[in-house]
Amino acid sequence: MTQIIDGKAVAARLRSSLAARIAQLSFKPGLAVVRVGEDPASGVYVRNKDRAASEAGFASRTIHLPESTTEAELLAQIAALNADPGVDGILVQLPLPKHIRSEAAIAAVDPAKDVDGFHPVNAGKLASGLPGLVPCTPRGVMHLLAEAKAKLSGARAVVVGRSQIVGRPMAQLLLGADCTVTIAHSRTADLPGECRRADILVAAVGRPEMIRGDWVREGAMVIDVGINRMPDGKLKGDVAYEEALPRAAAITPVPGGVGPMTIACLLENTLEAALARRA
Repeated sequence: MTQIIDGKAVAARLRSSLAARIAQLSFKPGLAVVRVGEDPASGVYVRNKDRAASEAGFASRTIHLPESTTEAELLAQIAALNADPGVDGILVQLPLPKHIRSEAAIAAVDPAKDVDGFHPVNAGKLASGLPGLVPCTPRGVMHLLAEAKAKLSGARAVVVGRSQIVGRPMAQLLLGADCTVTIAHSRTADLPGECRRADILVAAVGRPEMIRGDWVREGAMVIDVGINRMPDGKLKGDVAYEEALPRAAAITPVPGGVGPMTIACLLENTLEAALARRA
């Protein structure tokens, strides 16, 4: 019988564990989220982050800047947070308005406070197998694989998607866990065949139900990172869930799989950054 990996439950346990650890500290780790503009999805996400952080015992604050904020003004705000001893983690909420370069904002964050794990220094550490802050969604996927008791060493892992936010760091984490890793994408020759070779299949391509059920090897573990809102308002993943369900040994649903782990791992990164700064 296929195991449905419950990301909500795993995330709740992780947040509870973090809250217990914070309760033993003499300080509250500080998380600052910078949001620019009025993107509605960002607004919902930032509110959820703030609530989860506060409930776990973090000192959380959101700096909401107007759409008209210039790149120079945003970089000045980030510099102020870098210098603030009460801030252990900084997250610049994406997407930013078109007149602000995301890469400039990401590079401006102190790598020691980069709890999104996107700074080139942290990306380089991950690629080199060195300890550093890891992007939250891939980190969450590793928690879910542990929950499913996945045997990673020697396993064939296929990551569909090559973004800097999910695909590439996901591949690095799996490689670090001794998987044999393939990064595939929409232009991969024989993408279905590559997927069928996977013991662990991570879909992070951003196309609803692109991965069909018959692309999934019998007994594979399927992690669906995709969150695609359909015209009827419903959410679908990158995997055709109902088709893949009878073939997979374990699978994450959408919603309720990977999504809840992202905020929980943001908090985990923030606590680690706080402890590292005080070590």
